Amino acid sequence: MLRIILIIGTGGFLGSVARFFTSKYIQQLFPFSFPIGTLVVNILGSLLLGVIYGLLDRGELLSNEMRLFLTVGFCGGFTTFSTFVYENASLLKDGNFLQSALYAGLSLFVGLIALYIGNIFTKLL
Repeated sequence: MLRIILIIGTGGFLGSVARFFTSKYIQQLFPFSFPIGTLVVNILGSLLLGVIYGLLDRGELLSNEMRLFLTVGFCGGFTTFSTFVYENASLLKDGNFLQSALYAGLSLFVGLIALYIGNIFTKLL
């Protein structure tokens, strides 16, 4: 178990560092107030996760450790949005349209409310 945790942690570390530099580079290329760097990172992470899962569907091209390193570790560190998109796509693929809409809507709506509450809470301290 410790080996798996280290594999995922290493991937997460590398993904987080890659997110930081990619987002910063893109934002410097397009210096708008719109968070284009984060948008690009989220789209790239989703694309990368799709490629990885496409490779996994083809058979035993990647070991379980490499799958965890790339998906949970690297992509998870690069952007949690990629996992969110994959889970919604899985729900849609299985015909769970209501669950997908609920998951997407609640994630956005409740996430924004939680952000607001957390912000207010810290101001009250």
